[in-house]
Amino acid sequence: MSQYKFIALDIDGTLTRNDRTLSPDTLSMLLGAQQQGLRVIISSGRPTYGIAPLADALELSRYGGFVLSYNGGEVWDWANRQCLYASTIPDALISLLYQQATSASFSIMTYCGENIVTETPDNPYIQLSSARNQMHIKQVADFVREVDYPLSKCMIVGEPESLHRFECSLNQMLQGRANAYRSEPFYLEVVPTGIDKAKGLEALLSRLGAMPAELIACGDGYNDISMIRYAGLGVAMGNAQDIVKEAADYVTLSNEADGVAHVIRKFFFEDSLPSL
Repeated sequence: MSQYKFIALDIDGTLTRNDRTLSPDTLSMLLGAQQQGLRVIISSGRPTYGIAPLADALELSRYGGFVLSYNGGEVWDWANRQCLYASTIPDALISLLYQQATSASFSIMTYCGENIVTETPDNPYIQLSSARNQMHIKQVADFVREVDYPLSKCMIVGEPESLHRFECSLNQMLQGRANAYRSEPFYLEVVPTGIDKAKGLEALLSRLGAMPAELIACGDGYNDISMIRYAGLGVAMGNAQDIVKEAADYVTLSNEADGVAHVIRKFFFEDSLPSL
């Protein structure tokens, strides 16, 4: 029987193909593995409701799967739609982020349930985020007043060159109270200090009484390195950046060649076969 009980999967460049769809082979392999007891954890920087369509396509509710969103900022039991763990940005920083972003002529956005919240719904980068995550844009007149609830992530968007300069100055201003990093050249994400995918997975496995040795983690990007190193079997996709491959125990096929399905076939199903 396979030693692996869980598999954590990044979305873009890992679970999905370049056109952001799930291949029939990968879907079939994941459904079959869940039927045999493997529990799936979708682990992404996306907001929770931006992950929901994939979580439902993979039938995580039926098979007891989990969603790790906001790069580890939230962990959800998908069967019960229960948030098991959340880390949030200090409330006092929301006004500072808004003032700094708008004074530099950038747009700012965050999330509330199924909505993207912003004062600038026509911003092309915000519209791109809406399309990627299949979330509606909610326009508000006063961002700071509207955002009166705990935030796991805030995003500042703008032209890459000027946003890079802004990222450096903002991190100096935040002084460790939160972290700002660019997930795309035009997206500057502000998240609670110390959040990454490994910490989210550690919180989940600890709650379940499970060990990292029972976990496979697959990813392709820089923000996947922490969970690849944390897992008992850390897997880099064939299309991953070189630094990600160096951190991995195994390099699989690319996301266009069903690399996730290959991993499950090799390390879950083959390991489950009885020895002769």
